[in-house]
Amino acid sequence: MIQFTIEDRTGDRQTLDIPEGINLSLMEVLKASEYNILATCGGMALCATCHVQVLEGLDDLPSQTDAELDMLDTLPDAGSDSRLACQIRVDESLEGAVFRLVAEEEY
Repeated sequence: MIQFTIEDRTGDRQTLDIPEGINLSLMEVLKASEYNILATCGGMALCATCHVQVLEGLDDLPSQTDAELDMLDTLPDAGSDSRLACQIRVDESLEGAVFRLVAEEEY
């Protein structure tokens, strides 16, 4: 199992245990776990509605793609610890990581 933590917009934290080899993005896991994120473009790095802040474990994640960097550049609240959840694959690199939801909620 791969274990990582999600902090929602109110500061509440929940640890998720995800089976290894699931071949999903963090965005897909967040949606399946009923976190309230838009993910409007469906994982194409075109909308930034799955923006997360990496509180712990940033250095263990794979590097950002040019498409992800370009989209993050359009966000006024993006920082050096910002990532798009759709561009992070759930694998052992997420073990122990902590992510904070930043993107706007779905209504």
